Amino acid sequence: MKFDAVLFDCDGVLVDSEAITCGVLRDMLDERGWALTLQQCMDIFVGSAVTDKRSDIERHTAQPLTHEWLMSFRERRNAALVADIHAIPNIHAAVKALHQATAGRIACASGADRFKVEMMLAQVGLADYFAGKVFSGHEMPRSKPHPDVYLAAAAHLRVDPARCAVVEDTSTGVRAGVSAGATVFAYAPAGGTQALLEAGAHQVFGDMAALPGLLC
Repeated sequence: MKFDAVLFDCDGVLVDSEAITCGVLRDMLDERGWALTLQQCMDIFVGSAVTDKRSDIERHTAQPLTHEWLMSFRERRNAALVADIHAIPNIHAAVKALHQATAGRIACASGADRFKVEMMLAQVGLADYFAGKVFSGHEMPRSKPHPDVYLAAAAHLRVDPARCAVVEDTSTGVRAGVSAGATVFAYAPAGGTQALLEAGAHQVFGDMAALPGLLC
């Protein structure tokens, strides 16, 4: 094994959730007067928390981003995820292999809220691998692209971040992993390789079946 621990992002790495979440967000922004296509919404919001885009939302909707609106978004998002969430292809075998290879030193370090992450992992049958090892950017002083969530995960596993592999799928997440001092492998099944490499990814790959071979 080339690394002592593997730290996974969640959305777009473990679960295929980003289009579902952005579909709900697009609809709710449209209700407030900001019309976006699904792709436009994903281009703006994937890799960021909704609150990170507060100024953009308030500028385009001419309305404040309230706590009540955020809670409504999360409720609608969670319902949609429960109905439609799927695991990333080949991720179960990859996680199982890396869990065995690292003697259980894997973690999920996400920019999303804990409830969402743990709910999605349970829905797709991955929760047992990450029990007690889920870290949320919402609970850190700073979220991605800052390294806090990855540093917290590495510290919990008692592994030097320099001995950790990070698995990400966005430029924001790649920068977080690089800032933590980890080696970042970027999952990009639909392209976008150049932006991920420019963000600092060590290697870009397109099939989770290949991940154990890259890290072991």
